[in-house]
Amino acid sequence: MERRTFLRATAIGGTTAVLGGTLWRGAAYAAPAQPGTGPYGVLGSADANGISLPSGFTSRVIARSGQTVTGTSYTWHNAPDGGACYADGTGWIYVSNSEINPSGGASAVRFSSTGTITSAYRVLSGTRQNCAGGRTPWNTWLSCEEVDRGYVYETDPWGAQAAVSRAAMGRFKHEAAAADPVRQVVYLTEDETNGRFYRFVPTTWGDLSAGTLQVMVAGTATSGSFSWTTVPDPDGSPTSTRTQVSGSKAFNGGEGCHYANDTVWFTTKGDNRVWQLNLTAGTYELAYDDSLVTSGTAPLTGVDNITGSSSGDLFVAEDGGTMDICVITPDDVIAPFLRISGQSSSEITGPAFSPDGTRLYFSSQRGTSGSSSGGITYEVTGPFRS
Repeated sequence: MERRTFLRATAIGGTTAVLGGTLWRGAAYAAPAQPGTGPYGVLGSADANGISLPSGFTSRVIARSGQTVTGTSYTWHNAPDGGACYADGTGWIYVSNSEINPSGGASAVRFSSTGTITSAYRVLSGTRQNCAGGRTPWNTWLSCEEVDRGYVYETDPWGAQAAVSRAAMGRFKHEAAAADPVRQVVYLTEDETNGRFYRFVPTTWGDLSAGTLQVMVAGTATSGSFSWTTVPDPDGSPTSTRTQVSGSKAFNGGEGCHYANDTVWFTTKGDNRVWQLNLTAGTYELAYDDSLVTSGTAPLTGVDNITGSSSGDLFVAEDGGTMDICVITPDDVIAPFLRISGQSSSEITGPAFSPDGTRLYFSSQRGTSGSSSGGITYEVTGPFRS
């Protein structure tokens, strides 16, 4: 499995770069990630928030669904899902989707340089079941509707500009998005049992109002070469986008998506896999598959949202399983990084790092109640590898 150096793209539009550093280091491996000792050691006992963490890490609750965010007058949304962080002067912003249908949308929390919450507010309203999404290099949030013929909405994390639907990016059951500034495209996952993996090629990079939607074409194997073919009708009616191109590769429940230095990773929950595309070589393979774990119990099931850190580690959240966020290291070791106790009817969503890489944000979508009105959004602080 080939891993390279990941230099996080420099954010444009007046904010600073997000997470610099050396990430995927060159190496070749013959198999997907296997269980081992993680870089942060074993998990300790659950803390007061019900979260088990390695030594040196602490957690705090940032917001709870239906309750006022501390220090603000804003009521946090139900069913918090995909999220991302944005530099904001000396502080930062965390944006979070709401997977409610109808009236999904997205909200944001703003932090000072010390991590104090200074405000919270709405950035997107009147949409449906906003699940995951993705951050753009020009500092907007792509909020994706996980409904039949759903839209991608481009939103302003500062809440100053009105959100805009981007129909050219296709109408299907959207899940996540990941921007590739090198090829100037945006990758998109589809949450269907026979979903596809897409890329959107804007006519002008930085403007998502027009462009070409393409779908990945490949064989039925779990590794090989791939290519891209234009989807004739991105509107998806009367023929769905996933069935328009012969030879397009089906994936079982597309979920999270993450780009780094000529590689894109995405997850499929239906078969508990993490896929890896080498965009330079035009090849794909498995970075993780729970059915290919060769010893012990698979540490990661219910594979869902995914993000990366400045060290090259991938952080993958579980929908179900043992409510873990697992880390996959550049040398293909997978281990639990954290575990949420007492919330087995929930799922972990929205993992994203603060701009300096020292804080990890995420949510338990249904919290201890198992209801969308019981969501809890957390922050974990500690000595993350750099």
